[in-house]
Amino acid sequence: MRNTFDFTPLFRSGIGFDRMLNALEAASRVETVDNWPPYDIAKKGEDDYRITMAVAGFSQDELDITQEHNMLMVSGQKPAEDNAEYLHHGIAERAFRRRFELADHVKVVNASLVNGLLTIDLKREIPEEMKPRRIEIGSVKAKPKAEAKQIEADNQAA
Repeated sequence: MRNTFDFTPLFRSGIGFDRMLNALEAASRVETVDNWPPYDIAKKGEDDYRITMAVAGFSQDELDITQEHNMLMVSGQKPAEDNAEYLHHGIAERAFRRRFELADHVKVVNASLVNGLLTIDLKREIPEEMKPRRIEIGSVKAKPKAEAKQIEADNQAA
C-alpha cells in the first residue's frame, strides 16, 4: 500500500511555494534505495556543509562532480575490468551516481579526494538583495492649514 499526498489545495493558496511542494511530492515517491557508496552529510557552520563519500578504489579521473541549478550529481565510473579470474571479489568498484538536492543559493566551494574519501564543501551564499533589510519609517510633515479666505463683496447700492 502506498500513501500519496495531494498538494493541490496548497497550490491554490500558496504563491511562490510551488518548488517546495514539488520537492515534497517527489520525496513522497520513494525510489529503490541504493546505499552505495556510503556518505555523511555534516553541518559545519550556520551556512557551511560538508558531504563525505567513501569511494575507495576510485581515482580523481574516475570521479565526476556536477552542479546544475539545485542538483549536485556525484558519479564514478571505473575503466574496463581486467580479465582476471577472481576467487573472491569483495571490493565494490561498480559505477555509481548519487544525487543531492540542494537548497537555493547553495554552492560547491571545494572538493578533494584523500585516502579514499571524497569531501565536498558547500556554502549557502545569499545575495545581498535577498537578505533581510531594515526599512526606515519616515514621517511626512503636516502641511499648515490654509487660512480660509473670505471673499468680500462690495456693498454698493444700485
